[in-house]
Amino acid sequence: MLVKRLFPAPLLSIALAALWLVLNRSYTPGDWLLAIVLGLAAPALTRSLRPTPVVFRKPWVAIKLFFTVGSDVIGSNVRVLRGTLASGEKLPTGTFIVVPLDLHDPNGLAVLAAIMCVIPGTIWSEMALDRSALLVHVFDLEDEKAEIAMIKSRYERPLIEIFQAGRSTP
Repeated sequence: MLVKRLFPAPLLSIALAALWLVLNRSYTPGDWLLAIVLGLAAPALTRSLRPTPVVFRKPWVAIKLFFTVGSDVIGSNVRVLRGTLASGEKLPTGTFIVVPLDLHDPNGLAVLAAIMCVIPGTIWSEMALDRSALLVHVFDLEDEKAEIAMIKSRYERPLIEIFQAGRSTP
């Protein structure tokens, strides 16, 4: 238990220390000491900000999701570019849609929020208090049901596999 209190997020500690050293471009003993102190102190001091421990399952699903989001970002950029250059009847029809959620893990929802905000043409707007649905603004909506199905199949379903697989939802 003492080790977990001192090192609540070992990978985060290592990443912070390494980032500190790389950004400073200095590797003196004092910089190493400061990097280690930062790497240990930051996760310990921010422990209460993390609502639940991250339980990361199915790394291959996460890698596939990473590439799916990457390709969707490129495709959405093209869609948004066409929409901004359009005129007349081809103008984009932006609107809000409500996406019902099966994902309830706070960490998975945070990743879904990041995905929805990084893909051009969509933005996470609001989540229901009971986490049952989210409101998403879509830049150019052609078919509401198809857009909801796409969000659920391409993003939500893999996130459920990664963060909720093998456990009951709250």
